[in-house]
Amino acid sequence: MSVETDETRQRLKAVVHHTVSRLCQKIGEDHRRKFSRQVVAAIAETTFRQCDVFAQDLEAFARHAKRTTVSAEDVKLVARRSTALAIYIQNKSEELAQEQKDMKKKSTGKRKSRETEESRE
Repeated sequence: MSVETDETRQRLKAVVHHTVSRLCQKIGEDHRRKFSRQVVAAIAETTFRQCDVFAQDLEAFARHAKRTTVSAEDVKLVARRSTALAIYIQNKSEELAQEQKDMKKKSTGKRKSRETEESRE
């Protein structure tokens, strides 16, 4: 691993640790509990490692399909082992698809109304 890659990895680890710490703090406040530093560090490390596994799996799925870009279908495949995550990702995917359809309709509608106005002139 290059020095730059190692530095990036350490920065990512720090960001994950910070985010996990903030989430634990928020959840602790909501439930009147406190998380020890060791627990926060363990959760952060586990989260980072799981994200690393996800990233490797995503790359492998895209490579297997002879693509250089990870697709939404690859993400769905990674999430298949966790029912809750798979359902969440499926719902988000459907939301995004619907938003894209709505955006296309709006842009097509604007184009048609412009064409109609221009033909009237």
